[in-house]
Amino acid sequence: MTDLLARYAAFVDDVLLPLEPLVLAHPWTAVASQIDTARQEARHRGLWAPHLPAAFGGLAMPMAEFAEVSAILGRTPIGHYACNVQAPDVGNMELLLAHGSAEQQARFLRPLAAGQIRSCFGMTEPARAGSNPVWLDTTAVRDGEAWVINGRKWFATSAEGASFCVVLAVTTPGAAKPHQRASMFIVPTDTPGYALARNIPVMGHVGAGYASHGELTFTDCRVPASAMIGAEGAGFLLAQERLGPGRVHHCMRWIGVCDRAIDLMCRYALRRETAPGEPLAYKQVVRHWIAESRAETEAARLFVRDTVAKLERVGQRAARDEISMIKYFVPSVMQKVLDRALQVHGGYGLTDATPLANWWAHERAARIYDGPDEVHKDAVAKHTLAQYLPPRG
Repeated sequence: MTDLLARYAAFVDDVLLPLEPLVLAHPWTAVASQIDTARQEARHRGLWAPHLPAAFGGLAMPMAEFAEVSAILGRTPIGHYACNVQAPDVGNMELLLAHGSAEQQARFLRPLAAGQIRSCFGMTEPARAGSNPVWLDTTAVRDGEAWVINGRKWFATSAEGASFCVVLAVTTPGAAKPHQRASMFIVPTDTPGYALARNIPVMGHVGAGYASHGELTFTDCRVPASAMIGAEGAGFLLAQERLGPGRVHHCMRWIGVCDRAIDLMCRYALRRETAPGEPLAYKQVVRHWIAESRAETEAARLFVRDTVAKLERVGQRAARDEISMIKYFVPSVMQKVLDRALQVHGGYGLTDATPLANWWAHERAARIYDGPDEVHKDAVAKHTLAQYLPPRG
């Protein structure tokens, strides 16, 4: 495994970091061919799809090993995409691998695993709080051998150019439990009634292609009964199963962001002088920022590793508190580390000469998507306090 991690690190250093300035300076669609060349190199080096089994062209890595790879790829904004482990595709691949029918795997998973197509995920809605995933307006009504979907979704990452969307829609509004009202569907984006209404401007950037966040409309969008993933009413459970490992993937990617930010901070502090012969690295406050950033990053890394070990040992439900805790702890660390690195770089850090400004703008969302900090904290507190309450009955 050590040799494989070294190969991933060499790929990032030799192939992706030289490409990074071009990607930061242009829309994603304008540099697609250069990124595709990097993806071909990832295949050539045997680094493609580490999360997938060999039958789907992957390396069959256990989550603990993939987590270490994710931290290495996280050192650059294009790392995960280059190796076909980018969100939201990675979550959709894992979902279809675990719950997709043979037909769904052949039609959608195989080309997705091969990097021939992209996908998106439609759960959050403009009129409903994303922190309450059982409160949805989008519906799917059975009509013979088809389902007819109506509604709106937004913040569907990478919707522009996606070949299909995994959609959560209410199929059983009268179900006794709200968690059993929704089902999950695969909707090809060329289906009549499906439309990308717009790419949502985020932090001053509209985005394009993979680097976009779409608002989607479904107007009498008809899909066959075979488009449902899993059982009717299982949509919420499938979404949670999809999001749990996804939170681990994100956390290790954010640790990779921290690693790179610390590296950039140290290099710049040593070469940038405030006066002749007085580099920033001589300033005590800068040295403390470096030390604090290292300690917090290493604490986050160990916390995620421990969570992964527990998740693999006892399953997602038993590790739910740890998953929630890393989901609000690691982004907080990343935000502090990025802030210090930006401050060390001064005005230079606000330019696209480094990935710091890009991360600062786009990774602020880490404390919102996949469950905002406050929801995860409330869940952890609820489960913790329950241990102190007398048993019912």
